[in-house]
Amino acid sequence: MRWVGGFSVLGLLVATLFFALSLTPSLVPRPPIVQGLIAGVSFSAGYAVGVFGRWLWHYLEFPVPGPRLDWVIKLLATVACIVVAVTFLWQATEWQNSIRALMGMEEIGGVQPVTVAVMTLLIFAVLLSIARLFMRTFQFMSKRFQPYVAPHVSNVVGIVIAAALFWSVIDGVIFTIGLRAADNSYQHLDALIQDDLPRPTDPAQVGSAASHIDWQDLGRQGRSFVSSGPTAAELSDFLGESAPAPIRVYVGLNAAETHEERARLALEELKRVGAFERSILLLVTPTGTGWVDPAALDTVEYLQRGDIASVAVQYSYLPSPLSLIAEAEYGVETARAVFDRIYGYWSSLPSDNRPQLYLHGLSLGALNSDRSFDIYDIINDPFKGALWSGPPFRSETWRNVTRDRDPDSPAWLPRFRDGAVVRFMNQELGFDAAGPDWGPFRIGYLQYASDPITFFDPQAFYTQPAWLQEPRGPDVSEDLRWFPIVTMLQLAADMAAGAAPPGFGHTYAARDYINAWLGLMEPEGWAEADLERLHARFAP
Repeated sequence: MRWVGGFSVLGLLVATLFFALSLTPSLVPRPPIVQGLIAGVSFSAGYAVGVFGRWLWHYLEFPVPGPRLDWVIKLLATVACIVVAVTFLWQATEWQNSIRALMGMEEIGGVQPVTVAVMTLLIFAVLLSIARLFMRTFQFMSKRFQPYVAPHVSNVVGIVIAAALFWSVIDGVIFTIGLRAADNSYQHLDALIQDDLPRPTDPAQVGSAASHIDWQDLGRQGRSFVSSGPTAAELSDFLGESAPAPIRVYVGLNAAETHEERARLALEELKRVGAFERSILLLVTPTGTGWVDPAALDTVEYLQRGDIASVAVQYSYLPSPLSLIAEAEYGVETARAVFDRIYGYWSSLPSDNRPQLYLHGLSLGALNSDRSFDIYDIINDPFKGALWSGPPFRSETWRNVTRDRDPDSPAWLPRFRDGAVVRFMNQELGFDAAGPDWGPFRIGYLQYASDPITFFDPQAFYTQPAWLQEPRGPDVSEDLRWFPIVTMLQLAADMAAGAAPPGFGHTYAARDYINAWLGLMEPEGWAEADLERLHARFAP
């Protein structure tokens, strides 16, 4: 086939196919902007595959159509591209509504085809320009070396130099400057003081005049964390009995220079406010921005009747995806320092005169919480358990357990060694589905089959993920199909879409946290009627 107007016919055919497939449903509903982004990237990827296929065909010296068939091929290709694109755009709204129906969302009237088409062309134009600039750079460098070395050697040298130049620009200029700008923006946002959050006057609260941590140094997320949650009066009114106010300790990123110092501050503040005199001590690893999900904390504070202390230490200003890229090791170092400091003190206390210690983390917080301890360091004196919700696909423990699950259990809700230590639950089945014999050391995963943060899989580039096999999760569309390359790009876009309501995708509902904490901690004194009232209390 020939180049037409600077474009490859085969490339455009495969690009249109990839564009069409990108409109099919994935895990969560996609807004038009996100759909346009994934369509543009898919179109570009398809074009690259088609161009490579054309090059390979010529390289292998297979026969090509003659000039008389050239115009026929162009005409048929044009018609095929138009028909496929229009057909799939027409069907896209119904596909998106199939996911929205699963999640109890209102239907949409259309996917805004003009927005999707314009974004697709813009993204393709940018990526194609970059690719052609790379080729010109490679050809330029290759020609400079041809007088001195063999042609194939000069080609290799040209590709290496061009790749090095482009990577240095992307990594050293665009990537670094972009992350620095993002970090500065989120840092300024984190420093903002909300007018409706005055400094606490109660000396038992973090950020008060008696606290080791200044109110301003808590950061925006920290101030929200310590100011929210149920009060003693609210708990007492709901429970019908006197209940203490839960203790919440938070150390902001600006509170100290190093993660070791922030860990020390957390322990000192816990001791100051009497946290080790409570029945439960919850060590929370926040998300990248320092956010702690209120649905997780508020529910467990009700279930424990206020007799609980929670502590969290911030390690980043950036959202979890950016933090995972830019500050991944820093988050792990902070989580380890906090765990070592608090667990070290907790384990030095008499076993009959200390709180039960639990860990919790959502998303990136789950990943860093998992990495915060070494099983060999705690085996002689283990903490009570951990609840990790929405664990990212990079979580090593989660990956290992899911891979080695019992063969008759699905990848989206594994059963591992009869649930003796590790158990999984979702919005329909709780931890008790694995049986009654859950040991004294417990790890629980709360996850939804539609969560792209958990079920993104780089291998979806070339193979169907295990969670797509039958039976599927209750919140995964039956119209979802696996396509090489495209499905991986769709899942990547799903991680940025964030369009799921509570109880689906990466938005974890309070009702499911109630069931998770009940199964993990087994708090006493909760009759069915009381649990129904609690569920109603947190109903959306």
